[in-house]
Amino acid sequence: MAIWLRPICCRLPDVRPNTILAKKQAGEPIVNAWLSIGAPYAAEAIAHQGFDSATVDCQHGMIGFDMAITMLQAVSATPAIPMVRPSGLNPAEIMRYLDAGSYGIICPMISTADDAAALVRACRYPPHGERSFGPARGMLYGGVDYLDHADREIVVLAMIETAAGLDNIDAILAVEGLDGIYVGPNDLSMALGRRPANEPEDELVVGAIENIRARTAAHGLISGIFCSHGQAAAMRVRQGFDLVTPGNDAALLRGAMAQAVAATRGR
Repeated sequence: MAIWLRPICCRLPDVRPNTILAKKQAGEPIVNAWLSIGAPYAAEAIAHQGFDSATVDCQHGMIGFDMAITMLQAVSATPAIPMVRPSGLNPAEIMRYLDAGSYGIICPMISTADDAAALVRACRYPPHGERSFGPARGMLYGGVDYLDHADREIVVLAMIETAAGLDNIDAILAVEGLDGIYVGPNDLSMALGRRPANEPEDELVVGAIENIRARTAAHGLISGIFCSHGQAAAMRVRQGFDLVTPGNDAALLRGAMAQAVAATRGR
């Protein structure tokens, strides 16, 4: 009796593709989770809910580096692309998150083309940047071909949330290696002399956000924005934004818990 044996392929796997880039190319909206609670279990549960990416917030979130690693591992167990918002434009910190397996960086407070160029250099290997080699977990997540393809797969987004960033938007978008922008509406509102608002109604802020989106689209790059809830995110998609965040985990948890208490008490 003949015995069938499954053929064994000796070819090593290619690098993991970044599905965010494929969705941008296909014109499909990218829905991004925002993780500010330092809890891998919560990160994994959230990332399993159909998000295209999940960003660990190491700027305003209650998260340190050791916790960020475990959250990146948790997100990596889901279809969502793991990303990080670092505390700021700190190349050593950014490189460390990339080595830990982040497949995207959303960097706050990018105000000039020089800022954007420094961000790109931190995320790209020579000769395109200055990233130091040592992708300990990055290679586990990305695959054995990580070094050859990391510059192509890792998404680099600059947060535009200052008046200078708004003034320099075209120069920022012209920086080679930058994949796009991410609007921080609260800080942008304050920078323009208005109250912080995730969904601002002030005409000056509304116009500034649309200008950023339009200029980003003209450069063919990813336009992203933070929103406070799903309805607002849907509105931003209709406006033409590519990547939207429908609220952060802490705010959504507070809202769901408040609704549960109110329903229980008959309110």
